[in-house]
Amino acid sequence: MNILGIESTAHTIGASVVNEEGIKSNINSVYIPPKGKGIHPREAAIHHSEEGPRVIKEALEKASIKINDIDAIAISLGPGLGPCLRTGATLARFLSLKFNKDLIPVNHAIAHIEIARYLCKKEDPLVVYIAGGNTIISTYVEGRYRIFGETQDIALGNAIDYFGRIIGVEYPELINVEKLAMKGEKILELPLPVKGQDVSYSGLLTAALKLIKEGYKIEDVCLSFIEHAYAALCESVERALAYTGKKSLVLTGGTARSLILKEKLNLVASEHNADFSVVPPEYAGDNGAMIAYTGYLAYKAGVKIKVEESFVKPFWRIDEVDIPWRSS
Repeated sequence: MNILGIESTAHTIGASVVNEEGIKSNINSVYIPPKGKGIHPREAAIHHSEEGPRVIKEALEKASIKINDIDAIAISLGPGLGPCLRTGATLARFLSLKFNKDLIPVNHAIAHIEIARYLCKKEDPLVVYIAGGNTIISTYVEGRYRIFGETQDIALGNAIDYFGRIIGVEYPELINVEKLAMKGEKILELPLPVKGQDVSYSGLLTAALKLIKEGYKIEDVCLSFIEHAYAALCESVERALAYTGKKSLVLTGGTARSLILKEKLNLVASEHNADFSVVPPEYAGDNGAMIAYTGYLAYKAGVKIKVEESFVKPFWRIDEVDIPWRSS
């Protein structure tokens, strides 16, 4: 069974072919906004519409698969940026109708979880999904992925990216903010953004930028911002590990590339006698393979959708989605 997956939730238009042998291709094109700017949904969508056909064609060619050999097309319908989601969905609907292929709805966040479980070879972990638009601590319970902690406002990745743009670092902001943090010598006082089991980064972001305006050394502010942001997340993860009793912890999402965060979460896992795994870098950020693989699991379990019902869902939560390919 061959599944073509299409990803287009934010800055990436990606395509991949997955079958019973595994991931056969993973082709992605990333929209990089101008220096000092965040992702403009309309401009990213234009990028996706221009790059999408090439990306899909290349994914099929690399997998040595013809479009007629595809059994179904998986598409990420959310969560994400509306214009970007609609661009990918339009491509998927066109291919579904033209070549008479089933359409599979995929939740983008669940796809990040499933590709991490698959590549890290972990059956039932506690998953920390950290990216530009999402900060979620989750595990599978009774038919769905349940949330044991999340951001109440801005996501961790977006908070770091915005902070980086304001202080003038180059893309990728996460890596460059962390480089400055590693040169810091003093941790300044900032609010610890833990809200019960959740985190909240808007106040921390405002406070850190205030320190910049007050003239504090930029490296020290970066160090302080990163330490407080990651400490809050680690506290929530530790509580979730203690509550769920899971013996494996998996980090996924674009922010999984953070060397500092990986080190801290590894320490959290070890304190609870849990093993720690990180999704491989190629599959940390948004990518077509995670959509194709999750679509493969879903299609085997009988999940599909009519084209006329394939609405995009920019705010589609993972705990709203049934997971028929897993058992309690």
